[in-house]
Amino acid sequence: MKRFFIATLLLAGGSAHASTPEQRGLQVFRQVCSSCHSLNYVTYSDLTGLGISVPDIKSYASQHQVPDGLDEDGDPKTRPAHPSDHIGSPYPSESMARMANHGGLPPDFSRLALTQEGGPQRIIHILKSYTAPPAGTTLPPGAFYNTAMPHLHIAMPQPLHDGQVKYADGTTATISQMANDVTAFLNWTARPHLQARHRTGIFVLAYLAGLAVLLGILKHRVWKRLKSPE
Repeated sequence: MKRFFIATLLLAGGSAHASTPEQRGLQVFRQVCSSCHSLNYVTYSDLTGLGISVPDIKSYASQHQVPDGLDEDGDPKTRPAHPSDHIGSPYPSESMARMANHGGLPPDFSRLALTQEGGPQRIIHILKSYTAPPAGTTLPPGAFYNTAMPHLHIAMPQPLHDGQVKYADGTTATISQMANDVTAFLNWTARPHLQARHRTGIFVLAYLAGLAVLLGILKHRVWKRLKSPE
């Protein structure tokens, strides 16, 4: 978790002009959150839904290794990720993830905006509620003071700091701004195909409406013939 304090992944090859909260949130995820947290149910190609270009997605994917069976000696081997691969975890296994985080397992971010009680606003509240503990406060080992939590502490160290990210579109990266942006991104990852489903739904409704009109015209003509005297 200490790696939260270091921007370990540069946005080289990322969107050149991030301009939406979701695009800026992707930048925060890549440079801050992805060192510990996974996106096990989102593929690199899904990022086209954010307006990220295919070449940028291929570049992003190629920076990561994914399992690729066994080599001739029976040892696991890897390959650069393809756009069709899931973004996945920064750790090769759950045990490695726990080992790197004092026994805790960083939650997967794919559906966090849906599964977190309180939804996106709760995530924002947690990210913005780190502060120095009052004098005399004793925290459990490995815990960090956070006023949003029921017991006023959390196992995750403060991930966001003012100026930590340099946004490609020039937006000032305050803690509040980054919290809002990364939460917008997480809200999108929870439903990455929502806009596509909406477009499909509109097309289907338009098709059914057109079909209903044609059937109405056909019915009118058929009954007109039947009612007309021979």
